Amino acid sequence: MFKIYLMLLMSCFGLIAAADPLYSIRGQVHNEQGKPLIAVSILIKENLLGTQTDTIGRFVIDKLKPGEYTLIISAVGYEKKFQRISINKTSVNNINLSLKRLAQNLKEVNVLGKQESHDNLIDFTRTPMPATVITRKQIEMMGSRRLDEVLKEQTGLAIVNDIGSGARAVGLQLQGFDSGYTMIMIDGQPMTGRNSGNFDLSRITVANIERIEIIKGASSCLFGSEALAGVVNIVTRQNIAQSQGLASVRYGSFNTLDATLEGETPFAGGKGSGYLSGNYYRTDGFNANPYLSEGKTAPPYNSYTLQGRARYTLSKMNALNITGRYAVRNSVNQTAYNTTPSRDVLNEKDLNASAILNTNFNSGWRVKTQYYLTRYATDQNITNLAGGYVIPSNNFVQYMHRGELQAAQTYFGTMVLTGGTGIQYETMNDNLYSGAKSQSTAFVYGQADWKISDELGITGGVRGEHHSRYGSSLNPSFGLKYQPVKALTLKAAVATGFKTPDFRQLYLNFTNLAGGGYTVLGTDVFAAELQKLQDAGQISAVFANAARVTTLKPERSVAYSAGFTVQLNANLKADVNGFYNDVRNFINTDQVASKTGGQQVFSYFNIDRALLAGADIGLNWKAGRGLNISAGYQLLYAKDRGVIDSIKAGTGNYAQVYDPNTSQTRRSKVSDYFGLNNRSRHMANIKFTYEYEPKGITATFRVNYRGKYGFQEANRPNGFLDPYDTYVSGFFLLNASLQKTLMDKHFSIQVTADNFMNYRDQLMPAQSGRTIMLGLNYRFFKNKI
Repeated sequence: MFKIYLMLLMSCFGLIAAADPLYSIRGQVHNEQGKPLIAVSILIKENLLGTQTDTIGRFVIDKLKPGEYTLIISAVGYEKKFQRISINKTSVNNINLSLKRLAQNLKEVNVLGKQESHDNLIDFTRTPMPATVITRKQIEMMGSRRLDEVLKEQTGLAIVNDIGSGARAVGLQLQGFDSGYTMIMIDGQPMTGRNSGNFDLSRITVANIERIEIIKGASSCLFGSEALAGVVNIVTRQNIAQSQGLASVRYGSFNTLDATLEGETPFAGGKGSGYLSGNYYRTDGFNANPYLSEGKTAPPYNSYTLQGRARYTLSKMNALNITGRYAVRNSVNQTAYNTTPSRDVLNEKDLNASAILNTNFNSGWRVKTQYYLTRYATDQNITNLAGGYVIPSNNFVQYMHRGELQAAQTYFGTMVLTGGTGIQYETMNDNLYSGAKSQSTAFVYGQADWKISDELGITGGVRGEHHSRYGSSLNPSFGLKYQPVKALTLKAAVATGFKTPDFRQLYLNFTNLAGGGYTVLGTDVFAAELQKLQDAGQISAVFANAARVTTLKPERSVAYSAGFTVQLNANLKADVNGFYNDVRNFINTDQVASKTGGQQVFSYFNIDRALLAGADIGLNWKAGRGLNISAGYQLLYAKDRGVIDSIKAGTGNYAQVYDPNTSQTRRSKVSDYFGLNNRSRHMANIKFTYEYEPKGITATFRVNYRGKYGFQEANRPNGFLDPYDTYVSGFFLLNASLQKTLMDKHFSIQVTADNFMNYRDQLMPAQSGRTIMLGLNYRFFKNKI
């Protein structure tokens, strides 16, 4: 099936590309200074044929009959232009077109609108699932320093801790899925390195982020495994039009220092460009647990990040793009919970690098050929300071090599086809995983975005994968957008998701001596390692659910999304989207045995079905000159269908609830079941932003609410969160910022206050208390005359 699909897909692309044109229009687009402009849209008004300019501003439109045509030339930040062309049984060549920059954009050093990506031909905003874009300007106005600080203020996104793995395991929860189900990408390529499944977002600086693209909902049809919940794509600085630089420093609470130097410049007469950024960050950490007599729940650390990009036009058709990121983070945390003190040392190294050849053919086809490498390594050692011995810890190296070929073409000005194929090879060498492990995935995908009319558009795509262990899979998606009137847009989508078990779930063999002695076993090593513990006399009881620990199956989901956007008036817009995720073979973690000392043994197994459903609501109001008010709310239901069925039937582990108030055991009711751990039923935010441009003043005030969520079982274990278990209460976080620019926008000063009501909870170890920061920025650029 997979081979047949591959042949059909490539044949379709080949047939479409094979047709020869009758006549053509050729030309070049440049700005007022004579420099070529890339990604300029050229559209013929009469027949809607169109294309985009290549890396040196050239364009070609084929398949034209003799006649009179009107060209519509448009680009982000430039005035739209109309050009009349006459074809009389011959091609029209060497048309020189000049675009004039919009006056209002001259006020900004950085153009913050959407621009063509050099790294990925996939347009993240054209995927079937709902998409959100966070601009660089929004990040700067918030005064955020790390990626987790930006994302935790977005509607429907929650920053979560795996407390059993320590505060370093800080991840992103999207539509109720654990963070292991959201793919984190940089410039369109996946990043690696997870602690207990969580990708620690705090290790990423926002210093050179151009924008952040977020897709909510199953995105496996384009991005493969790990995109079951969605995608967060970090787009780094790309479009470089002039020489400029930045020096930035921030200092504040918890001895936190954030310093950045960056610079960019075109060279070789505009044929090339380069960007380089360096960031240093340090913090003394924070203690959220009153029972911790020494040390921090959010450990102290320092990090160094070096990021760069170089782009050079090799020929009229080809441009080479090189990107690189290298980050190092070091942390030492000495802790004592009124008992045995320990010293935890963690060193992390993170590398991302790619080489990309972009080719623009005269026919309008755009092709990207890319090799991508990422390497993530940790070296962690925990020392028992009383006994002087080293406790087994997490030391590993993970590599990913990825080769990919992408192609895209626009037809009739109304249809965009994007396709690709590639192979990915991963290796993991971990002292906890019984030696080196590897896996590989071959993939092919395609997507068509077709604007049938001014009112109706459809998006459809499919991805085929072949995993070295789990075989082949096919993941289609389909989306529909309909605009019956100008003020109302209706949208709906359905997509499938697919996720293979990760290294941890298959091979982990870990005993946390520093955290109470609990043990976690992957399914492939479970039987042998449990038998070793039994032979050593360390097991007191094996639970009935241990029989369910068998070879894990891949998780699959069907995601449904439907909603609407309505422009209530010129200043008020509302966006409503409902989602429903039906997940099969959901991988869950549970206790399967007890040790003689009372410690727990955990493993992984598939549960039949999980339900993750809810709705997102967003409002945006331009309340006055410079004042904008936006608000968001998410309602979420995250439940295991098996638990609900067991409660209804009155059988199994879930049939009983122990009430500590009456010291009685009674039959469970469906209303007793709150849902999956660590999911809030309600989340909301409201943001006030103000910008007074004549005086260079910007200010924000943001309120974020997260409702009550379950932490762990506290009474007699029955396998689900009932009313008598431990919960984290609902809470508000209040953040604000104020910035003033001076010296013709060269210099700015900013004050930020995060969590200024100083909310803390020992069950949220990474939630810092009140954080006040002062920032100074100086931009180096040549003023326009």
